[in-house]
Amino acid sequence: MKYIKILIITFFIINFNTLSYSAEVYFVDIKQILNKSKAGKKAQNFLREKYDIENKKLNKEAASIKKEETDLISQKKIINPEEYKKKLNSLRTKSSNFQKKRRDASNDWLNKKNEARGKLISALNPILQKYMKENNIEMIVDKKYVLLANSNFDLTDKILKILDKELKSINLN
Repeated sequence: MKYIKILIITFFIINFNTLSYSAEVYFVDIKQILNKSKAGKKAQNFLREKYDIENKKLNKEAASIKKEETDLISQKKIINPEEYKKKLNSLRTKSSNFQKKRRDASNDWLNKKNEARGKLISALNPILQKYMKENNIEMIVDKKYVLLANSNFDLTDKILKILDKELKSINLN
């Protein structure tokens, strides 16, 4: 009986200590910060322009290859079979090189996008840490991991203003 009382008292003490300590958890919408910050917008515009320019070049090259293909098909009965095979092999090589070029351009664009995101997040981390120290905050969580919360715990706008003051743009060249 004595052991049961000690066990119950210990249980209440442990339970009371864990219940009495509750830290407020704040959250920020990282996606919104990356998309709406001045540096984020500039990076997006830069990447969009780069994508559009590269896409125009690739579309012109694709049209050229398609035209060459239709010309070859129309000449099939006119030219001899050996020459047709040579031109067909040449066209296949051009087509595979084009596909590789398109894949490389896409990968390059994705790498630049990830690089920009990484640079913005690395610039954001010290800002968040400084804000946490100044306001005695225990934890900040990304909004996408929050199921339900009071909007009073959303720090997105405050952090966005601080980021815009401290980081005007990022270098992606």
